[in-house]
Amino acid sequence: MKILRNELKNDLHIRTQKDFPQEGIEFIDIMPLIIKKETFKEIVDRFVEEIKNKNIEYIVGAEARGFTIGAAVASQLDIGFIPVRKAGKLPPTTVEKQFSYEKEYGKDKMELPKLVNEEYTGKRLYIIDDIYATGNTMKAIKQAIEDVGGIVVGQGVIMNIKELNDAIDVYSLVDINEN
Repeated sequence: MKILRNELKNDLHIRTQKDFPQEGIEFIDIMPLIIKKETFKEIVDRFVEEIKNKNIEYIVGAEARGFTIGAAVASQLDIGFIPVRKAGKLPPTTVEKQFSYEKEYGKDKMELPKLVNEEYTGKRLYIIDDIYATGNTMKAIKQAIEDVGGIVVGQGVIMNIKELNDAIDVYSLVDINEN
């Protein structure tokens, strides 16, 4: 892994595992960044600074690491948090939209939950996740939000694997190449 850009002042404690979850994939474990309280605080603070003037109503986070960062950022901004779950985790009556997409190593299906006593139409949302690889998870979430009338104002990740995508509209704290 080659670090191209690093906006974090704290040490990058990142673990990698070759051939996980399947052969040919190198798993990048960013959990040590969250485990270290100083780094976790820095990540949350950086996202808050990035988002605070965008007039956002909700942070949207993808299961599971997007929950951790997204919920903390939403709390700091005093706004709501929307967890996008893997399919089958929510009762069907609580699901606004179910969608499928391709990941680097297979297909996945997720669900956007219903809001409480309101619709997505016209709501301003910001999507947060841990790693942007091909970008298909974030693209699918963005499309699902737009399909139900929401407005995605921005997208942010802790780490962007630049060689796997051409994203120019995704905020990231660390940019890397795998090779």
